[in-house]
Amino acid sequence: QKRIKKKLYTELLEVSEDNASERRTKVKKINATNLSRLQGDNFIASVNDVHLQEDFPSSTDLEEPEVKQIEALTNGKVNIAFDIEEVEEMELIGNETNELTEEIKLDRNEAIRNSLSTPAASDHKKTKKLTLNSKMREALSKVKYSELDTAGKERSLATLLTAYIDVCVNCGFLNRAWATLNNYLNNGDVKVNDGRVFDALFSGYAKSGKIEKLLELWKIMHTAKIKPSILSFVYRLEGIARSSKHDKDVLLNTTLRNMFDEGISINKLFTDTKWKGDTREVVLEAIRAVRPNFKPSMSKPDLNYSNPLVNHLNKIQNSNLISPANGLICIDELRLLFHEQLKREKELYVQVRSVERSQATELVTAYRNKVAALQSNWEKIIVDAFQRDLAGLNSFHHNVRRCCYQLNIYPYLTLLDKHEYKDIIMNEIRKLAEGSDAYCPNVSILYKELGNQVRIRYENKLKSDDGLLNKLKGVYFEYSRWYIGPRTDNCINGRQKWKTISHKYQKGPSLEFENAPWPSNVLICIGKFLYNIIMRDIKIDVNILRKNINNERLLPAFYTVYKYSNHTVKEEVKAHPLLARLFRGACLPFLTFNVAEVPMVVPPVPWTSLHSGGYIIAKTNFMRLPYQAVLQWERLNNLPNSQLYPCFDSLNQLGSIPWKVNVPVLDLIIQIFNDGGNSKLAIPEPPSACPFQESEIHPATTKEEKYQAYKKRMLIRRKRAEMYSLWCDALYKLSLANHFRDKIFWLPHNMDFRGRVYPCPPHLNHLSSDMSRSLLCFAKGEPLGKKGLEWLKIHVVNLTGLKKRDSIAERLAYGNSILPLIIDSAENPLNGKKWWMESEEPWQTLAGCMEIRNALQCPEGSENYISHFPIHQDGSCNGLQHYAALGRDTAGAYSVNLSPCEKPQDVYSCVAALVERERNNDATAGIKIAQVLEGFVKRKVIKQTVMTTVYGVTRFGARLQIAKQLKDIDDFPKEYVWQASTYLVAKTFASLREMFSSTREIQDWLTESARLISQICGLNVEYITPLGLPVVQPYSRFSKVSANNKASTTSNINCHYGMDMFERPNVMKQRNAFPPNYIHSLDSTHMMLTSLHCEQAGITFVSVHDCFWTHPNTVHIMNKICREQFVSLHSQPILSNLSKFLVEKYSYSESDDDLYEPVNITTAKHNLNIFLRQI
Repeated sequence: QKRIKKKLYTELLEVSEDNASERRTKVKKINATNLSRLQGDNFIASVNDVHLQEDFPSSTDLEEPEVKQIEALTNGKVNIAFDIEEVEEMELIGNETNELTEEIKLDRNEAIRNSLSTPAASDHKKTKKLTLNSKMREALSKVKYSELDTAGKERSLATLLTAYIDVCVNCGFLNRAWATLNNYLNNGDVKVNDGRVFDALFSGYAKSGKIEKLLELWKIMHTAKIKPSILSFVYRLEGIARSSKHDKDVLLNTTLRNMFDEGISINKLFTDTKWKGDTREVVLEAIRAVRPNFKPSMSKPDLNYSNPLVNHLNKIQNSNLISPANGLICIDELRLLFHEQLKREKELYVQVRSVERSQATELVTAYRNKVAALQSNWEKIIVDAFQRDLAGLNSFHHNVRRCCYQLNIYPYLTLLDKHEYKDIIMNEIRKLAEGSDAYCPNVSILYKELGNQVRIRYENKLKSDDGLLNKLKGVYFEYSRWYIGPRTDNCINGRQKWKTISHKYQKGPSLEFENAPWPSNVLICIGKFLYNIIMRDIKIDVNILRKNINNERLLPAFYTVYKYSNHTVKEEVKAHPLLARLFRGACLPFLTFNVAEVPMVVPPVPWTSLHSGGYIIAKTNFMRLPYQAVLQWERLNNLPNSQLYPCFDSLNQLGSIPWKVNVPVLDLIIQIFNDGGNSKLAIPEPPSACPFQESEIHPATTKEEKYQAYKKRMLIRRKRAEMYSLWCDALYKLSLANHFRDKIFWLPHNMDFRGRVYPCPPHLNHLSSDMSRSLLCFAKGEPLGKKGLEWLKIHVVNLTGLKKRDSIAERLAYGNSILPLIIDSAENPLNGKKWWMESEEPWQTLAGCMEIRNALQCPEGSENYISHFPIHQDGSCNGLQHYAALGRDTAGAYSVNLSPCEKPQDVYSCVAALVERERNNDATAGIKIAQVLEGFVKRKVIKQTVMTTVYGVTRFGARLQIAKQLKDIDDFPKEYVWQASTYLVAKTFASLREMFSSTREIQDWLTESARLISQICGLNVEYITPLGLPVVQPYSRFSKVSANNKASTTSNINCHYGMDMFERPNVMKQRNAFPPNYIHSLDSTHMMLTSLHCEQAGITFVSVHDCFWTHPNTVHIMNKICREQFVSLHSQPILSNLSKFLVEKYSYSESDDDLYEPVNITTAKHNLNIFLRQI
């Protein structure tokens, strides 16, 4: 078996003064006999001509030819850090790749292809895949590549120009904006044909009253045959009103006539415009100068749903619902908290005291003083360096004619005060110094995030300058009275109330703030400019910790390395080891978080549109999408707003629930955390718990022994890095929980492209680990009532994982039988019998034990005990539930608890039983591996594979999952792990086919549909969820030009960047992702329906995807709603609707057929048309 060639050396990465004079600190190569101390956690190899790319397709193994290629390239120019873990994986897997390939080939949707009965389909079956060369694929594509390429360049330039001109307008650089636009209109290779570009410059001339320049620009737009928009006329009217012209009436009447010619009424200006500043009042005054009796007619906002699944909620007239925060807070307190939240969001960062127990020893104090001195000195250096580089940039653009009127970053660097840029850089320095030693993303991501901080501050400044904050304050105060008070009007949710209030506040700027987006390559260029200051000007005295040495020796505080990980070469920024040591030794008492990473102290702003909701002024994206995924935003923006009302309202309901910290559990976890952690209880241990021992190397040590010692050292360093990462994660969670220990807080929500919902704050939320979930409970309490205590006991039993196959009554009986153990766990968690520690979810179990103890000790009786504890109701392999319901699969439905049954069914145990039956038969037949597996086919071994099968896990992925479980079994012979995992994967998949007869057929139809759509049509797969959310799978193959969003070497901005709507789809990703994505969307739809109906039922509801939470006394209500909405969802013709949508969007009409086109093309069209209908 071929092994990776063992390298006996690495190259020392040294940062020194003589190699740091360039714009970025470079990596200096030292004698090859030295070992790296800075990048020692990776296997170093030297590779020639490795193509540096931001994202490579990930893979799990290398075949022998690839290994040979790596060996052939070992005379090195680029430093490559090769993960030891990948070396081991390659050694393990080796020659198994060919076997895996054959397995995958056998599973190519044969059953569905056989069902095609037409001659074309028959041909498709025989050849398995029609041979289509590049010309044929281009001929089949719905949009030709040349058209896509041209449209992509035009869209890129238009977006960049709009952002650039908008920034120039707000900086007062109107002449620069005019000259730049003229340059691209007259000299550019790409057409400027987007009216947004002209509107951006119209706004500048309108604000300054330069009507002559505005009208000149209007003529240019007319010559370019670009149709004026409503906004164009708004700015033209504003420009006339603000000008010093004496013949304004003539200009106004001419403008109105032009407007009428375009089919735009005066009233439409006021109904369809998002106003900024005082523009609305200025335009209204101008219109009344020639139409004195005009009064805008603003129709009441449409508040109702337009979806059959929720239309019945429109009939609710007066809900009389009780607030989720009823009795928790008064209006005066809420107003004070609003100002506190607003102050935080303006400052962008929140400082939180760390829970790490560190005494301020003399050494710690000395470190803190040195860090403070360094930071104070760096602040001065940053301001001077920023002014120097900005002046140089301005001088360059004035002196180099060809760069004068090109897109560049200079205006973006004048938007804020120089001290704000200094603060942005200082925060980045702290983040790098504290965390880059453990993990750091590649430089493109760092540049982008740093540039985004400039954008956020700029948008906050605009909101403040436009008067938006004052208007928002008034609307929020009125909304907050409704939120906490009795709800006696006809508004049934927060969206309806917010829109009703906003409708009364017509004057001034619109609440839905929209600004020209900054493309990713703009953010990267800005970030690189700021990072150059960090890399070049921020230095550290390497003698700072040495006593009796007064000589100052300054070296760059940060340097870059090239790291090879997951078959990708990435450039990363690292802090100098001395700087990282300083920050660790200082044990700084405060942690700094971005405000969007911290819960809110007031209820979130309700989502009412794509651009309004979540935090008060901090930017909250309605949907989590990568920068290049613009097609889904297009689909969302083109929808009527009412189609998204169910999604908005579900996010609002989840975000409206107030939370508080479970203080007794928090204090116990902090105690264990500061005492060194506990791996059994999943409390991370500090890296010091993994001692680092240097292996002694003797002259007689062989090369193999040296390699093994090096490998062992690398694995220890990797483990320490992982431990530090986990330890930091726990530190953040516990510090935030401690910060909110006596406060009520809220978690704003948003969603991913499939509609799955997540809390915006990433650290302190209920979607995290067992420890994190145990820290949270509802701020609002409810009496337990008659059944509440029983549900608490059942919940604790569920958390232990001991009674998965028992009925509810049996679980309750078991809970009563172990009541002494429950009480002992609550009273003496660390010194008692420690029963709770044996649970699958120990910390949530302990929290439940404490709640039961408190209820039993309530003087008024357990029924009157006010409980804040959330009870969970988890789905039974939710993906299989949806597949069983879609296919009306009776046997499958029974195994996942969709059919009535006395005892809950456990699908994992059912599959394990079938696998064991087949194993027993094979063992009897004398098959060796089946005999070896006797006694090892357990539920736990195949659970993850069963769970992820419905989400598209491959045979190889399933093999890795099962192999991991077998490795964890001490008694299983390790030499049989891979052979046994191969055997169990095949048996597990076969058992699932036996149990869920229709599931595989539906999966195969979805998979093959996606392949045909992406391969033949050349388009990304799209669909619409039952609640009306449009989904676009954002998997594209970006060309080298469009994928290269890296910062250019100059300050000019590349005029072309990647967008998924102008690229060809990644067929493999589109194909593999469609089934899991669609099931995730159905899962989310069911959750949203349950959320909306729980809100109208007046009960608390939150979710962790398919796990629903509520108070103990309302579990029965939530369960009833959950069942009803699942039935309601699957009573819809879901697959028929999907098939109809795909046919309408992607099928070819018969008129598309050409008698002279190749047979393969005609066959491909027919195959696609037939297949999409075969549901």
